[in-house]
Amino acid sequence: MEKDKKIAVLIDADNVSDKYIKHIFDEISNHGTPTYKRIYGDWTKPQLTPWKNVLLNYSITPIQQYSYTTGKNATDAALIIDAMDILYSNNVDGFCIVSSDSDFTKLAARLRESGMYVIGMGEKKTPSPFIAACEQFKYLEVLAAIPINPDKTQMSDRLEKQDAPKEGISNMKKLIESIKIIIPESSDEDGWAFLGEVGKRLNKRYPDFDTRNYGHTKLAPLISSLKQFEIQSRKTSNPHIIHYYIKNKVSIP
Repeated sequence: MEKDKKIAVLIDADNVSDKYIKHIFDEISNHGTPTYKRIYGDWTKPQLTPWKNVLLNYSITPIQQYSYTTGKNATDAALIIDAMDILYSNNVDGFCIVSSDSDFTKLAARLRESGMYVIGMGEKKTPSPFIAACEQFKYLEVLAAIPINPDKTQMSDRLEKQDAPKEGISNMKKLIESIKIIIPESSDEDGWAFLGEVGKRLNKRYPDFDTRNYGHTKLAPLISSLKQFEIQSRKTSNPHIIHYYIKNKVSIP
């Protein structure tokens, strides 16, 4: 059994709304256990008042950082210094940096160089360099908008618009082209590739790849909605486990 990752959660209060807090920690629970939970900002500013109401409920430690000079973000520097201190403490397996600010790009890259698992979370306005520096990146708007029972009509509407340009790295057109390349790289002699392996390679190429960005909670339904691929389910010795395989469709001239 894989050991649960210990994750340091560092939140940039200047760049993230308190309305996302539940979704942030719900998502982190899918990756590991939050051990450090810190949020950075100048708590003398009135715009951070809404955050104060949720800190106790989630046991988040507020770190006060005064804005010494107008136009300079001292909060970013404080978060980066703390991240490096935590890194050298050897007490965690990974970091979750919650911000839409590209200033944390170098930090994410440095943490990964040290073998840390790095998750980024931010809004869709997050610059692509920060997204690319993370091992995985989650869009807060997507996490906050996931319905418990997705409406089929809404899902169909999303799929019809799947080729429309999308903010972030992994727009649908790029994903389809990458899947077409990944399949023969990992397929058997008949051209079938294990879907789990395809998904793993997609995540490595596109840190912000998440099936929920396209209205699906799992990879198999997303692939089934695309016309470029065939998908096949295969039963296993465990009746509760089904493996899915994917193949490029052969185009008929």
